[in-house]
Amino acid sequence: MTADPERTGGDPKPSEVPSTASAEEPSKLSDRRKRAAKRAAVARPANEGFTIITGLSGAGRSETARCLEDLGYFVVDNLPPTLLPKMAELGSRPGGPGRVAIVLDVRGGVFFGELSKALQELEELSVPSRILFLEASDGDLVNRYESTRRRHPLAPADRVVEGIRKERKMMEALRGDADLIIDTSGLTPHELRDRVRDAFSDAPPEESLQISLVSFGYKYGAPRDADLVIDCRFLPNPHWVEELRPLPGTDHRVRTFVQGQATYREFLRRLRALLGFMVPGFVAEGKAYLTVAIGCTGGRHRSVVVVEDLARFFREKHIPASIDHRDLDR
Repeated sequence: MTADPERTGGDPKPSEVPSTASAEEPSKLSDRRKRAAKRAAVARPANEGFTIITGLSGAGRSETARCLEDLGYFVVDNLPPTLLPKMAELGSRPGGPGRVAIVLDVRGGVFFGELSKALQELEELSVPSRILFLEASDGDLVNRYESTRRRHPLAPADRVVEGIRKERKMMEALRGDADLIIDTSGLTPHELRDRVRDAFSDAPPEESLQISLVSFGYKYGAPRDADLVIDCRFLPNPHWVEELRPLPGTDHRVRTFVQGQATYREFLRRLRALLGFMVPGFVAEGKAYLTVAIGCTGGRHRSVVVVEDLARFFREKHIPASIDHRDLDR
């Protein structure tokens, strides 16, 4: 069980630090650093292979998993460590997931001996792996459990603080072998996602937002999943030009007609300015998907031209944008 992080007062400032194990702490994954050093000598893309997401319950594993999923990772929750090599085999097949994140926690017992053996097998298969460990202060964890009214997995009939103490002790060795530790004390979910994106995404923040542009006809109804709906029925309609009526909005003759209107040029200028202002705000809020629907009467002419122009606008800014002309062939 995990709870999303919430801001609480009086806690230490959040930190994100590479970990080092204490010399006094015997690690059941003691060979991992040697394997990590060997992997560092081999140049590989930073985001390939396996990422193990683990840490304290309530420290933000679920939010981290969702963020990695938005970054294109194939995320598996609570997979037994013994199945990691099998997952690597599936991932190496054509069409398989190139980047995999596995969530491990005390719900499955976190079999440290099995995990060590599984990581060794991944090394033999030349599959890079790393451990991301999430933690938070006792005060933050208690507050999060109180806000969600859920029981700690290690204290179903006991105080939450006692479950936290047991879990810290269980996770001590794994924490020492982590490649990256993120302390989520005082972090909001959006701030945690920013930390994860900074650590795992090679792309600038704006490229983490996938924009879907949909043209549609109001006569068939507006898309129900749209975040923004723009009505462009006020523009001159090519439908009333006899030679343009049977042509789709992707035809250069229809485009020339629509784009040649002074009203259209001013409309597009203002629409670009509006979206250019809004998109950074959506990115800052951690939004991963944005659907913008542009509607005209039948969805075959004006809305199609607008969507095509907006797609060029976003791509010029290196923001991924997909196109769906929903009613073009009706």
